[in-house]
Amino acid sequence: MTVNDIKKLLNAEILCGEKFSDREVHTACGSDMMSDVLAFVKDQSVLLTGLCNAQTIRTAEMMDIVCIVFVRGKQPDQSMLALAEEREIVIMSTPMRMFPACGILYESGLRGGVDN
Repeated sequence: MTVNDIKKLLNAEILCGEKFSDREVHTACGSDMMSDVLAFVKDQSVLLTGLCNAQTIRTAEMMDIVCIVFVRGKQPDQSMLALAEEREIVIMSTPMRMFPACGILYESGLRGGVDN
């Protein structure tokens, strides 16, 4: 699945990093707790979260997450978008809540890794 596929499935808007939207995504993680994301440890993942702050971008960078989807219509500020762009991370926003968004991705074949 690609970032573009996720965009379409979640009716999301790309806020930055559109030039990286053809990247492959192999797993997904949905969490507002960055400690859980750090325990996830998967490459080429998408992170779905409602936590809209710079720590989310920094955590994604450490974990080689290629895309962050902010749920519930959350909108990161310009400094977060600049940081994500610098780190080549695609940022999207969807009006969906986290649970249905994760369900749609799961139904479409995206899994959470070894501990499904």
